[in-house]
Amino acid sequence: MNKQELIGAVADASGLSKSDASKAVEGVFDAITGALKKGDEVRLVGFGTFSVSKRKASTGRNPRTGEAMTIKASTQPKFKAGKGLKDAVN
Repeated sequence: MNKQELIGAVADASGLSKSDASKAVEGVFDAITGALKKGDEVRLVGFGTFSVSKRKASTGRNPRTGEAMTIKASTQPKFKAGKGLKDAVN
């Protein structure tokens, strides 16, 4: 399912127009992104938890040349599925 299919599914399930459903989906994505940028966690009971994880700097190898290179530290978004989502899928 891509973003447009998600918007269509939300519109069908909620009775909203596709344009209103698009605004709702974008609003949810923006809210989650904003919270993660601040370092907060977004916990949706029964669905899952969005959080951020800090990765330390490390050394790796350039696959073409084989020479060592430094991989800089970064912040990665993470998602952990909740029990309700896991049960629905299984």
